[in-house]
Amino acid sequence: MSENTPTSGISADYAQRITDDLAANRSEQDRARAELTRLQDELVQLEEGEQILVKMQEVLGAAETPAPRKGKARKASVSVPAARRAKSGAAAGKAGSAPKARARAGQKAPAGRNAASKAAGEPTWRELVTGYLADQREPKSAAEVAAALTEAHPQRTTQVTVVRNTLEQGVAHGLLERSKQGRSVYYSPVPAADVETAAGTPAK
Repeated sequence: MSENTPTSGISADYAQRITDDLAANRSEQDRARAELTRLQDELVQLEEGEQILVKMQEVLGAAETPAPRKGKARKASVSVPAARRAKSGAAAGKAGSAPKARARAGQKAPAGRNAASKAAGEPTWRELVTGYLADQREPKSAAEVAAALTEAHPQRTTQVTVVRNTLEQGVAHGLLERSKQGRSVYYSPVPAADVETAAGTPAK
């Protein structure tokens, strides 16, 4: 019986090592499965983004058809300096013409500022996103919202990442709700009563 004691001790050590290796193997399998699930979700989002970008490209391609007019405008703008160069020899002796030109340029500057202020008056992304979802009966994904905004506002460059960030900001501010169906994330507006309650709470 004494001869079998060392052998049984070695077998117990090997059994314990095998048990530990098996537990580590299963833990790595769980980690690999979790990583695979994350990569699959990321792939789905990338595929949705690709579909939206293709639609945006088609919409923008149709909107940029009258491009030759820009070429004519550039030719006209190029011809203006040539005419000024032709007249520069005759106007070289008039030193007072330069201050007058600067004064006129200074008077035209506010017009550009007014035009910029008008462009800044367009609705924000949050207003566009919440307004669109308010008219929908079902939750929408970020890709669907981006596609709808691209069709409704072709003059604006719509990116899925910008729309997704805006949706997440709406969720953070209590304006939107997030729900998940399978691997896709959907957004819907918060009921008006809940929004008013959240708006009436004092900010800390």
